[in-house]
Formats: sequence, structure tokens, C-alpha cells
Amino acid sequence: KQWYQRRVAITPGDTPQAENVVAQDLNDRYVGFANLPNQVFRKSVKRGFEFTLMVVGASGLGKSTLVNSLFLSSIYEDAKYPSPEAKLPKTVKVQTSTVYLNEGGVSLKLTLVDTPGFGDAINNTECWKPILEHIDMKFEEYLNAEGHVNRSSVVDNRVHCCLYFISPGHGLKPLDVEFMKQLHEKVNIVPVIGKADTLTPEETAEFKANVMEEIKNNDIKIYQFPVEDYDEEEEVQDLQAQLPFAVVGSNTILDIRGKKLRGRKYPWGVAEVENPDHCDFIFLRNLLIRTHMQDLKDVTNNELYENYRYQKLAAVTSVTMDSKMAASNRNPLAQFEAEKKEHQEKLKSMKAGMEHVMEEKVKQKMSKIEDQKNELKAKHDQALKHLEKMRKDLENKKNELAEQMKALEELQLATGAVNNSTTSLNSAKDKSSSKKSKSTKKLF
Repeated sequence: KQWYQRRVAITPGDTPQAENVVAQDLNDRYVGFANLPNQVFRKSVKRGFEFTLMVVGASGLGKSTLVNSLFLSSIYEDAKYPSPEAKLPKTVKVQTSTVYLNEGGVSLKLTLVDTPGFGDAINNTECWKPILEHIDMKFEEYLNAEGHVNRSSVVDNRVHCCLYFISPGHGLKPLDVEFMKQLHEKVNIVPVIGKADTLTPEETAEFKANVMEEIKNNDIKIYQFPVEDYDEEEEVQDLQAQLPFAVVGSNTILDIRGKKLRGRKYPWGVAEVENPDHCDFIFLRNLLIRTHMQDLKDVTNNELYENYRYQKLAAVTSVTMDSKMAASNRNPLAQFEAEKKEHQEKLKSMKAGMEHVMEEKVKQKMSKIEDQKNELKAKHDQALKHLEKMRKDLENKKNELAEQMKALEELQLATGAVNNSTTSLNSAKDKSSSKKSKSTKKLF
């Protein structure tokens, strides 16, 4: 049985024995708030979850393949690589795609933000600006949505995590350092080494140490795992020790020792995607999906977004306070005159604005009328052309019919003349035959 202890209140006439602890059975006094986690769970599952993942890195590092491997889906279809001529005019673009995944009755709206063209140009100066503007735009959209009357349908499209792909080598490039410096206060950055199967284990360990040392020396803030919030501290520490994650992605299913696994086959062997001895894919997947997805969203909302919101509101508040301080130091009459002048300026500006709007509307109306007039004229001209064409066709048919009638009459006349000649010839033959018969009779 479960028990709880309750101390009885002491009155002045009570004895010290009144302080004895009284035990009562909780089964008879069950309240039910222990069921609150189940309520939250049911509501969350019914509502579904949202997560926005940004993928940044140079072309050819296996970004699309890794995303397909993470979610075991063909989110990115097989890419068709353009010709070298098509790669010349490259600029950084931000492309967003949304997929809906379902696993065990739990739905996830996954928004993927891709940045094709990053780091591919000869001059990559400020190539991170479109990415930074996209993150700020999503923060601004969320801030504006919070100011609406109905905030129950606010959609969270803020970027919760950025996977930054680092090319295998000996350390960070200047572009890598500058990019992470520009974005480390806007988004959770998780550094990832792409194409890790091109490095030996010794090279991978040395490269990781160099990257983490450069990140520390440049005061770059990457995502930190909250150890105190999880019971399994050793597992979290293992995740932290693996940074940056050296990963291998593959869309190919291989038959390895009788098991169907994702991997890459080489003449010297097979690089298994989900084998922790071959790469850190398992650790990255556990971070993004199984253990820290909600923490990434919480850090985005409670720290990164709050910093952005504070800076925006502080800028507005400072302007308002400066105007109020300047107004408080004025003479009342001068302040009245200034307010009067400001009011007149506002009225003048409103009048000019209304006149401008009226002129624009009149122009639009006149333009619309002119367009309709031109359209009617074009239809009228087209109808006249059609009627003229019909008249010419009828005239041609009339002439053809007259020619046919004339030819028919000539044919009829020719046929009548032939018939008359045939008749006269027949009558002449009859007369000659009758004469012959008479002469024959006379002879006999």
C-alpha cells in the first residue's frame, strides 16, 4: 500500500501526543492529477508535431542523401546533376519543401530548408546573407502572428536546427568560420562532416579535434546538449563527444550478412550507414529525432527567438522613450505649437495620400475603360474582317455558280444541236429507204 503522512493541527489544550503523524491510505483519497501527463500526451499526438530543418553546405557533400537516410524516406528524389556550363551562374537560393511523415500514429510536419549554390561561386563574399534573411523573416512572421487577436492558429515555421556540412580536409575554411559566426545567435548549429567515408579513422579523429579547436578559438556557439535534463547522462556525453558528426549517407539497400542495410559498397568493403564503427550517423539521428528534437525547438523559442524579440521591441521602445524625453523638456506653449504643427503635417500628409489614392484609382478606372474600349474595337474590327471575308467567299461562290450555269447552258445547246442533226439524218435515211423500196416495186 501507498501511504502519505499528515500532521494534525495543535490546539492550546492538546497534549504533545497530538503531533503524532497520522497515516491514511491513498487509495481512498485518489485525486487524479497524476493523469495529467497522459492528457498532454493524447493532446500532443492529436495535434501533431512540427520541425524545421535547414541543410547548408557546398554541393556534392551528400546533404540530400543524408536527409533521406535520416527519415528513411525518399524526401529528395535522385538528383540530376547539370552540365558544367549550367553550374557557372550560381547564386545562393533558399528553397523550402514540406513533407508529412507518420510513425506509430504520431504525425510530423517536416519542413526542409535547402540552400543550393552555397559555397559554389568563385567569390563567396556574404553568400550567407540570403540564409540569414530567411531566418529573420521567419522570426518576424512569428512575431507578427503573436500580435494577432487569434493566436491559437499560429504556425511555427522558425528554423529549429541547421546542419552545417564541412568538407573533409584538415580544418575549417574561412567561409565555414564566417558563416557560423553570422548565424550562431540565430539558429542551433550542428556541424557535420560530409563524405566521412573518404577519411580513415585516424584522420577523422584528428579532423574532429581541429574543427572543435577552431570553433572554440573563434567563439562560435554551436548547439550544446542539456545534460541535466536527461536521466542518461552518459549517453548525452557520448553525443557531445562525437561533435562534429562524421556521417555517411546512402539511398542503396545492401544485403550484408543476411540483413538489409543502407550502405555504400566499395572494392575494399562496405561502409554501413547505421554502424557506429563506420560513421556517426546513429548519433546524429538520435540527436535530431529520438532525444533532442523537442529541446532544439525549446532553445529556438526560449533563447534564440526571445533574443530576436527583445532586440526588435527594445529598438521600438528606445525610439518612443527618446521622443517622450524630448517632449518633457519643452515649454508647454512650444510643445502645443509643435503638436499643432505635427497635427497639421499629418492632415496634410493624409490629404496628399488620399488625393494620390484617388488619382491612382481614377487612373486605374480610366485605364480599365480604355482597355475595354480597345478590346471592343478589336472585336468590332475582327467582326468586320470576318463579314468581309464571308462576303468575298459568297461572291466567289456566286461567280463559280454563274460559270457553272453558263457551262451547263452551253452544254445543253450543244446537246440540242446534236439531237437535231441526228433527227434530220434519220429522216433523210427514211426518205431514201422509201424511194429505194418504190423503185424496187416498179422493177417488179
